[in-house]
Amino acid sequence: ERGPRPGGGGRGRGSRGRDGRGTGALRDCDGAAPRHRPAAADAAVIPLFGGARLHGREVEVHGDGLQSRDFTYIDDVVAANLKAASAPAAACSGKAYNIAPGISASLLDILGILGELLGVTPEPHFAPTRAGDVRRSLADASAAARDPAIRCTIDLDDGLARTVDWLRELT
Repeated sequence: ERGPRPGGGGRGRGSRGRDGRGTGALRDCDGAAPRHRPAAADAAVIPLFGGARLHGREVEVHGDGLQSRDFTYIDDVVAANLKAASAPAAACSGKAYNIAPGISASLLDILGILGELLGVTPEPHFAPTRAGDVRRSLADASAAARDPAIRCTIDLDDGLARTVDWLRELT
């Protein structure tokens, strides 16, 4: 289990760029986003599950489906990066933020929400657990939560609905 990821530490913490300005670190977590094509070699669970269910295909779930992730919608990642890029050096130098809502959802939760959005009953095919698969991942989003400009604003249901709308446009 990979428990809460600390808000401190990380690459760039306390370092100086070539121009002598301080740097900070933004770490985004597992993504939910349109344009992440279900057929891509690196497709994540959301486009894979959504694409399969949209086209009436079986969804393969490795393990028992209770593995959980802290899913972040892409608009929150983009907004945090833009805010950090335009912030004064003193505001972000030496700081690290996990860009995530700080709420974990299981793969079966995701499949259930996608099923509701698509009007289908999820019927996953359970496959063996993949070697090295992390059981639970939950980001410590407390540093980002203290900064209204960095805080995630798009919840899982809304992010999944936006992603499903985009998947429907593909067909």
